[in-house]
Amino acid sequence: MIPPPISPPLRFSRWVDWLQRGAAWVTVALLACGLWLVMAAPPDFQQGITVRIMYVHVPSAKMALLVYLVLTLASLLFLWRGYDWADRVVEAAVPVGAAFTAVTLVTGSIWGKPMWGAWWAWDARLTSMLVLLIIYGGLAALRSSFDDGRRAARTTAVMVLVGAVDLPIIHYSVQWWRTLHQPASFNGPAASSIAAPLLWPLLVMSAAFLALACYMVLLKFRLVTLQRHLEQIESP
Repeated sequence: MIPPPISPPLRFSRWVDWLQRGAAWVTVALLACGLWLVMAAPPDFQQGITVRIMYVHVPSAKMALLVYLVLTLASLLFLWRGYDWADRVVEAAVPVGAAFTAVTLVTGSIWGKPMWGAWWAWDARLTSMLVLLIIYGGLAALRSSFDDGRRAARTTAVMVLVGAVDLPIIHYSVQWWRTLHQPASFNGPAASSIAAPLLWPLLVMSAAFLALACYMVLLKFRLVTLQRHLEQIESP
């Protein structure tokens, strides 16, 4: 694979390293606080102790969508201005978004079994989330199928923009169709109905997952930068 010309990795190493270290410490602190609040939270009067799955499921779902939003913005910047760092953000964020989407689907299935009596239902929210996982996987496979780095970057960026149509479908699926899935947790009627002892752990865990997502993307970004730099040195 012949990568596009890139800036030396040392150009970004200082601020990327600083952000990565900061995100790591914030993640550890917020996860510790969040898990303590989760264990101290009372069981839900309907769902019992199984409601604690929410503290992983909901933040993972939010990060799966947020990472794809970052992908979309980075792809637009790459297609518009040709920034190589934007393409590296795309390559770094794809596996991170796929991981959060997979965690969302797995925890959703575990949560759905006691609530719905089934591990899976072809619900609008669940199905559109599964489509998002397929999109993430398709983006990773698409990039690896090209030998030319610049062509792979352009094609991947275009497909990211095409796949972005799934984001509003996921977000509004519980409003557009009759669905088994509960309404949005942070806005709408469901948000006001969450009691404070259950809401605070959810907010802290969401912040922790946001910091974790930043750390993972930054870590992958550094690896992608170094890998491309090495490939550029080794290429004849």
